[in-house]
Amino acid sequence: QGVLVPGLGTFAVVHEQINGTEGVYVVRRPVFQLDMDMSCLRELVFPTVMIPGDIEIMPLDYWWLSQTNSLPPDMVRGCVEETILLYSFQLRTRQRPAFTFENIGILSCQDNVLCMQFHCSCIAGLESRDIWVALLLT
Repeated sequence: QGVLVPGLGTFAVVHEQINGTEGVYVVRRPVFQLDMDMSCLRELVFPTVMIPGDIEIMPLDYWWLSQTNSLPPDMVRGCVEETILLYSFQLRTRQRPAFTFENIGILSCQDNVLCMQFHCSCIAGLESRDIWVALLLT
């Protein structure tokens, strides 16, 4: 399943098959497909990530988020939207702040390359059997 964060992109978990010397590994790993206004990304390079069509993409659940922090869903939605607008503005004005997703990773821009770097703990939480293979792939 994937989660669409409007104006920013989609987080998903993909299964990837790798042929190794000791057999075939199938690992689950996180991916992020950027979906921002192209005017924000004028001189930036970002990896092209394709999420397979068989993965169900759900919209961000503001009600669930509101339950984790005791704020009303409308306020959570407003905070998310304003944060994405601020980040887009910063990219457009050539500022390069890191955008941290707690327990997931960091969306950062280094040398005009915008990419998502997932925390090792996030990857390990998805893949219990072949953690090192998943870490290397991600």
